[in-house]
Amino acid sequence: MSVVNRASIVTAQRRRIGILLFDGVKMLDYVGPAEVFVEANQAVGGYEIVLLSADGGDVATSVGGKVSVHAAAADAGVFDTVIVPGSEQPPEIFARGALLDAARGLAGRTRRLVSICSGAFVLAILGELDGHRATTHWKFTKDLARRFPEVLVQPDSIFVRDGRVYTSAGVAAGIDLALSLVEEDHGADVARQVAQLLLVYMHRSGGQSQFSASLRAPAPRTRIVRQITDLIEADPARPYSVGELAKEANVSVRHLTRLFRDELDTSPAEYVGALRFDMARIQLEAGASVTAVAAAAGFGSTEALRRTFIARLGISPSKYQQRFRTTQAASRAAVN
Repeated sequence: MSVVNRASIVTAQRRRIGILLFDGVKMLDYVGPAEVFVEANQAVGGYEIVLLSADGGDVATSVGGKVSVHAAAADAGVFDTVIVPGSEQPPEIFARGALLDAARGLAGRTRRLVSICSGAFVLAILGELDGHRATTHWKFTKDLARRFPEVLVQPDSIFVRDGRVYTSAGVAAGIDLALSLVEEDHGADVARQVAQLLLVYMHRSGGQSQFSASLRAPAPRTRIVRQITDLIEADPARPYSVGELAKEANVSVRHLTRLFRDELDTSPAEYVGALRFDMARIQLEAGASVTAVAAAAGFGSTEALRRTFIARLGISPSKYQQRFRTTQAASRAAVN
């Protein structure tokens, strides 16, 4: 697809940011990034925000209110950046018809093409993500990978840039991505000033796995797998070996491993590790000490627990716990 020359879009004064809205759009998906560019204007006056819809009419957002737009997508001219937000509606409901036509036209008239959350499905349907690394909200990543095998889905990334295409995990991650775009345009000092004004981090350590719900495996279908998963869940800290588990079920190691792969899409050892990790997360969120969690969840030492959290989430157990403590702790600290 031909893309207009950057020089025809970007002037020394302002970059046009087009945000394509539609009925059911998740409000924070577009308001968050838009506010980043508006705040950046206090320092550089560098952005013009243009709200668009397929026909130029009002749209109903996720919170139920109507939002007026500046123009219909087809009549809006060229852009430096076009942003397609997401929705809580399934992609097969919102990513179709007039929205796709509008996005297709805009994709050919912009230097940078951006999606927030499930807006990635719009870009994927248009073929804009084929052969590219991309991400979306953690609850949609498996569906995106299944429906679009040509897309190199990065399930744990907060946001991804690949060429002129940028995708983000959604909701607050759209703010992270917008800050990155401001830094790309105007440097780290301006992006840092915007982050300070919005009371957000310039960069969040760890991926979106730290925010995702505990992703437990599907329920076992056979008696053997159910017997072993019940055994593990009853005492996750016990030092299991695959051989011992197979002996418990009176089957071979090879047969037990095949059953786990067929029914749970994991191995017995991976299942044990995932269960211990889930248990550790839950106990940390409940306020237990790192030492107590390491012992209770079967990690053997706090260092083993730390290595696991760093490998899976990119942050330590203590950092994870700090991020998920009650909001009341911060308010109490402010009062005291």
